[in-house]
Amino acid sequence: MIMRTEHPKPQFMRENWLCLNGEWEFETDPGISGEARRLYEVDAPFGRVINVPFCIESKLSGIEEKDFINSVWYRRKIEITKDQLKGRVLLHFGAADYETKVYVNGEESFSHKGGYVSFQGDVTDLLKVGGNVVTVHVLDDTRNDMIPSGKQCPWYKSSGCSYTRTTGIWQTVWLEFVPVTRIVKTRYETDPVSGTVNITATLTGKGTFRAEAFYEGRPVGAAETKSSGGAATVSISLSEIHPWEVGHGRLYDLVLTYGEDRVKSYFGLRTVALDGYRFLINGKSVFMRTVLDQGFYPDGIYTAPSDADLERDVDMSMAMGFNGARLHQKVVEERFLYHCDRKGYIVWGEFPDWGLTHSRPDGVYGILPEWLDEIERDFNHPSIIGWCPYNETWDDNERRPVVKDLIKLVWRATKAADPTRPVIDASGFCHVETDIFDVHDYEQNPDELRRHYESLPKDGTFIDKFSDRQEYKKGQPVFISEYGGMTLNTEEHTWGYSVMNDVEQFYKTYQGLTDALLDNPCICGFCYTQLTDVEQERNGVYYYDRRPKLDPERIRAINSRKAAIED
Repeated sequence: MIMRTEHPKPQFMRENWLCLNGEWEFETDPGISGEARRLYEVDAPFGRVINVPFCIESKLSGIEEKDFINSVWYRRKIEITKDQLKGRVLLHFGAADYETKVYVNGEESFSHKGGYVSFQGDVTDLLKVGGNVVTVHVLDDTRNDMIPSGKQCPWYKSSGCSYTRTTGIWQTVWLEFVPVTRIVKTRYETDPVSGTVNITATLTGKGTFRAEAFYEGRPVGAAETKSSGGAATVSISLSEIHPWEVGHGRLYDLVLTYGEDRVKSYFGLRTVALDGYRFLINGKSVFMRTVLDQGFYPDGIYTAPSDADLERDVDMSMAMGFNGARLHQKVVEERFLYHCDRKGYIVWGEFPDWGLTHSRPDGVYGILPEWLDEIERDFNHPSIIGWCPYNETWDDNERRPVVKDLIKLVWRATKAADPTRPVIDASGFCHVETDIFDVHDYEQNPDELRRHYESLPKDGTFIDKFSDRQEYKKGQPVFISEYGGMTLNTEEHTWGYSVMNDVEQFYKTYQGLTDALLDNPCICGFCYTQLTDVEQERNGVYYYDRRPKLDPERIRAINSRKAAIED
């Protein structure tokens, strides 16, 4: 059965596309000699099969091989019609970890470096009417400190808060048949006060770019401009204003046309700003009741078995009273963001920087190119209310310190790429230059946690365990972006920040810790660790298989109480 057949880009949809998920021929290449052995040739020997888009380590791939795997090959035959070759043919990959080279009919077509962000190549000139062969080679090395790997374990077996690795293709692969004159990409900037959306489009060829907006099927505005290619900008004044808010997505549909090209999209009317300690959405103070979401699945590892599983994760979180998440150490697929957009679920866009060196200046090459690609890909999602490229930047094993200029450079590049959202430079305990001062505080005693921040409303200070690495500037917004981490589990071989055997004691401690943060008028949000158990890490409010570990109504009641900082 072919899985994950839904359109992978809900915010940029064309009708003329072909999903390539399903069974592909497959080979591992332990000696990384596949190119020398000419595995890219159309009749090269392949002895295995794999179910794309699931990584070789996953059960759903049909293989479930979990040792270190540095080189893999895929091959698939596709049929192309004469009509499909009238324009251009783009081959898309949702994501493949880490370095991908694509061949068409035995000829090299394009390559890409980066394990998390979508990429594409124009394969038109190598295709022919009838049967064609696509071959894909992916290289990965989780132990290379110039390759980001997030929570993929650098040791043989999963350990602590590091989990099963992902090698190769792990998101949807598809073909798109497009006209020569077309829309390449778009950027939306909205103003809910004036009720306008400004659209900047990158175009190829000469034509008239037109954008039409709809709300619940009703036309609410349109604009157009002529262009000879390059960038074009239009502004739509909306006849109906429906702000995007927490818990209320209220999305507008867009239809974009340019020549014969037609793209379906959407946007939300939403602004984000900071005002002293307050975090504002559309000018209103909002407390971020977020949860740490690792985005791992028992059978698919990095890849959700179905689109319904992605939506369920959002619904599970909201059922517990969380209004958002830190999408932790992973770039999530766009369909997950689509569900966040629809439901008014706020998220922090992050990068899987773990595995990268932070102690050498050349570490910038392992993060900045793909990070900027991520910002560009996901800029239009209203659910993303902030960016965070780094998490817990430790000194390296030789005790060489973090290069703070590296963190500052990436922060400034992020601000240049997106001036509309706040940016946290390095979450946890190594702030250099940041919009929000976030803290990881796993204090398990509620009274002590409250004491850590009780002086904040009085004199603008708090107890910072990492004051030797960073300096808090009085008046900055404070976000407790990791806390809790409690394990309600007595099984052996588990990992967490504390273990509790009594469920009532768990509820009492959870409420005490959470109340300490909600009651502080200078704290703008929290992030509880975490949404689900993942393998040996058992501090989720849900089990790894998504069964509730706790009563959602009781946790929801604790989380949902009005915060002191909220309007």
